[in-house]
Amino acid sequence: MPELPEVEVTRMSFADRIAGASILAVRMGKPLRWPLGCDAADLVGRTVKAVRRRGKYLLLELDQGVLLIHLGMSGRLVFATNLPAAGVHDHFELSTSRGVLRLRDPRRFGAVVFTPSLDSALAAKLLGRLGVEPLSAAFDARAFHQQLKKRQVAIKQVLLAGDIVVGVGNIYASEALFMAGIRPTISARRLSLARAARLHGAIREVLSRAIERGGSTLKDFSNAAGEDGHFQLEAMVYGREGLECRVCHASIKCLRQGQRSTFFCPRCQKC
Repeated sequence: MPELPEVEVTRMSFADRIAGASILAVRMGKPLRWPLGCDAADLVGRTVKAVRRRGKYLLLELDQGVLLIHLGMSGRLVFATNLPAAGVHDHFELSTSRGVLRLRDPRRFGAVVFTPSLDSALAAKLLGRLGVEPLSAAFDARAFHQQLKKRQVAIKQVLLAGDIVVGVGNIYASEALFMAGIRPTISARRLSLARAARLHGAIREVLSRAIERGGSTLKDFSNAAGEDGHFQLEAMVYGREGLECRVCHASIKCLRQGQRSTFFCPRCQKC
């Protein structure tokens, strides 16, 4: 599933190229997770002003309204001036004066939703409960610790919930917890301020590095220019069950938390 770094890398790969483009046509394929929310023809003639991100949502700001795009479990965007004919898994296509933006989503858990503004009820429903952006100045270590003290569940589950800090998905939660030396099963409320601060720093460092490396291509992720990510090549624990820890040489372990695989080093992450 594309996580925050993959979504940000996708945004960066086409935002400047599509800014200022006029929408010429809209093609809809099979239904996605949610309906578009307007007549596709109503989007024709509008202009793409900018592309921003909130959590794992891409926000295509138009001169009238906003398109919220979520990549779901298997979605990816491509933006190009020349594309082959749409395939069976291509379910949304925005033809513009600067190129075609196409959403390919084999599992169809993604979504493209129109909202009149980010102040609308629909936007509030989709974005209103998202936590603070982890790479923003608003992500404060002390405030993070205070929020963790209210949670009894395992710290890995708290990170995945996304209501305290948004976008720290499964890959990067495992990596950040390893970097901070914190076992993923410890109750969030048991973390001291010092340990929460280490985790805060690790989250920012891991996500920044992942964006720098183009995200993680585990199956078929690529950005809107068709380029793969490379962070998975330097992962310390994720996907490395049974292999030696790159730090202490212990065997990397894997356990299930909330139906998700969690990777950790039993020696580097004792508690």
